[in-house]
Amino acid sequence: METAQLDMGADVLAKASKVLGDPLSPNPAVRYMGVRLAECLRDALRVAESRGMRLPDPDCGEDDGEDT
Repeated sequence: METAQLDMGADVLAKASKVLGDPLSPNPAVRYMGVRLAECLRDALRVAESRGMRLPDPDCGEDDGEDT
């Protein structure tokens, strides 16, 4: 699921770059791209949060490789 969300985000970003780079893009197209970009950002943040919850806690006493 994460891969699909991130791939969709990359696709939307590519399309949005074209629309936003064209000064003659109509307002509805720009608004649509803004909505889609917000959806993709929400998905990307959800993926980042999910991945962060799977990381080990840095304070859980794991050996950090330093000699003390």
